[in-house]
Amino acid sequence: MNLLRRRLPLFRRGIVLAAAAVLAAAAWAQTRTTFEGRTQVVEVNVPVTVTGRDGYPVKGLTAEDFTIYDNGKRQEIAAFEVIDLEQLVAEEGRLKPLEQAMPSAARRHFLLLFDLSFANATSIGKARQAARSFVLEQLHPTDLAAVATFSTEFGPQLLVTFTPDRAQLARALDVVGQQVRGMNADPLRFVISESALRRSQALNASATDRAAGAERVGTVALDAAGEARRVLARRFEVTEKRLERAEISAWSQALADLARALNSVKGRKQVLYFSEGFDGRLLLGRQPDAEDVRDVDDRQRIISGQSWMVDTDDIFGNTRLQNDVNEMLREFRRADAVIQAIDIGGLRAGSDVLDNIGDEGQESLFYIADGTGGELFDNANDLDHQLGLMLQRSQVTYLLTFRPSDLDFDGSYHKLRVKVTNRRGGRVSHRDGYYAPRPFKELHPLEKTLLASDAIASAAPLADLDLDLLAVPFMASAATAYVPVILEVSGESLLAGHAEDAINVEIYTYVTNDRGEVEDFFSDTLKVDLAGNRKAMENVGLKYYGHLDLGLGDYLVRVLVRNADTGRSGVRTARVRVPALSEEGPPHMLPPLFLDEPGRWVLVKEHQRETRQETVVYPFIVNGQPYIPAARPRLKRRQAADLCLVVYNLGEGQLELRGRILDPTGNEVEGGNLSLIERTATGISGLDKLLATFQPRGLKSGDYTLEVALRGPSSDWQINSIPFSVLN
Repeated sequence: MNLLRRRLPLFRRGIVLAAAAVLAAAAWAQTRTTFEGRTQVVEVNVPVTVTGRDGYPVKGLTAEDFTIYDNGKRQEIAAFEVIDLEQLVAEEGRLKPLEQAMPSAARRHFLLLFDLSFANATSIGKARQAARSFVLEQLHPTDLAAVATFSTEFGPQLLVTFTPDRAQLARALDVVGQQVRGMNADPLRFVISESALRRSQALNASATDRAAGAERVGTVALDAAGEARRVLARRFEVTEKRLERAEISAWSQALADLARALNSVKGRKQVLYFSEGFDGRLLLGRQPDAEDVRDVDDRQRIISGQSWMVDTDDIFGNTRLQNDVNEMLREFRRADAVIQAIDIGGLRAGSDVLDNIGDEGQESLFYIADGTGGELFDNANDLDHQLGLMLQRSQVTYLLTFRPSDLDFDGSYHKLRVKVTNRRGGRVSHRDGYYAPRPFKELHPLEKTLLASDAIASAAPLADLDLDLLAVPFMASAATAYVPVILEVSGESLLAGHAEDAINVEIYTYVTNDRGEVEDFFSDTLKVDLAGNRKAMENVGLKYYGHLDLGLGDYLVRVLVRNADTGRSGVRTARVRVPALSEEGPPHMLPPLFLDEPGRWVLVKEHQRETRQETVVYPFIVNGQPYIPAARPRLKRRQAADLCLVVYNLGEGQLELRGRILDPTGNEVEGGNLSLIERTATGISGLDKLLATFQPRGLKSGDYTLEVALRGPSSDWQINSIPFSVLN
């Protein structure tokens, strides 16, 4: 049999065909939309923590102890789960894989937000060290953290998104306050590359050199205007205070936008807000002081009817500013985000007394924290202890899930209330409410980014798109592997309900080690043109070829494919092991590679990345001819399928091949026939490529796994497998 007689198409790069549409939830942090028949079903997850009077979490509660209300209407609890971080240790003291350890909505999320506009450069530098200690030494392995900054120049800037990767978090903390804008090649902000870090350090050093000789050297965000603001604040002039109130108003509106974006992240968010605060009198006015001559004179003028001579905002606070700040706090509460305000003014240890706002700064920080249910940490030199207490209170989470009835997909806000019996005093903490879904196109770009990064971090399967994934490690050297990643998306799922002639498809692929650290990634956006080709696309689909470069070890490949116009997404993961191989080492077999039929897909190959030079030849070649492997083989019942077995260090001599079929539960079933056809000549020492054929005779339509076992005269059985489907 000539298995390669047909001409197989190579991957090409260019404009492809695809489409899809579906309403996407605006608040994936709280809701999950599924489809049962033609009915859209929204599940709302509500993580709840209960603490006793002693500050410790209350354990042992059951679903019967909780009652939940949606806009005052009692809801039936559809699912209930208890997550105790102390119990998330498996046998032999090893933590379960992160993606299996706990539901995404129950994970603790920490946003380390550094406010560069209301802090001194010295304080920021020392706060970074305190934050680094918190990230590296105090977080639980299942916790996710992110690092962001705020400045009047750039607004909120996300340096690293919510991730378990402690190394990247530490790297982000190292560049807080430096020029990193536009330097990150990772669109989802999981990775700050070494090159970006070096460029950032070089730019920061250059800025420092230019500022040498100035009285004080600040970061790019702590610019001359910011320093002037602090000096002007001390003059207590009405016009200057108006400018400062305008700056605080802009600050509150920018943070409100950040809060709305945080709504896209599942679960409760603790925002560790590192700041010295602003003068609280600008917001709330000043307290009566009989010893303050100016205060006494102003209040006497008001009594005598000369209020036109008095800045009443200076006494009673500014109502408009209060409304702006309160609106910001409301958005944080609605996003299930609690602000823990950390006064870092004390970290200067007297190094700069000119701008010390002091108690007035603490007053504004307390107002911000208290407005979201958080606390003010006013002893920044003892952060380890104070943050440790915060972590202790949230060690136990009760995750409640309900399905609201008669929910309109209009983006409206729903107020939640949770009652707990048998709580033994103390405090019940839960999200304030949730947003009903709204169209994906209405979301802010940062919301869309956080939706994608949250899906990658959680690694929970998502099947709005029919997506399949194959990742195979080919040895590039004794210690490295070239790992092709094959993605297949059905045309039907891409086009479902889409009426327009053009869409965009986003592809995000990351690979993490067993510590949750990102080892490599690639991303792409494909321009989609459907004009005149809709029917063709419905009958095929999109097939994408990318690759990763990995060292020895065990990895998890995480893939998100998303219709960038509608938000319809698919998430898949695959485990990859890169073993230590040498010509004298043990044999190793890759997963069986089925040769895909030509014409089934629109084929697209990744862009070559600027930071790399391709040094590996296209690996899917047998007998000198290229082929395209199927990510998930779809076999016809009466037709034989060709496959290639790639084996390292198999040795010479007669080979023995066996195969067995497993159903979705792992039980062996009768049927199918696997036959070895040819052992090819590869020209590479230690590398074998075997041609075989598989006939799914006797198997009913459905999903199965083909397990292949192979051995030579002097080797043990080598076993690997691949899932497949049998069509009608």
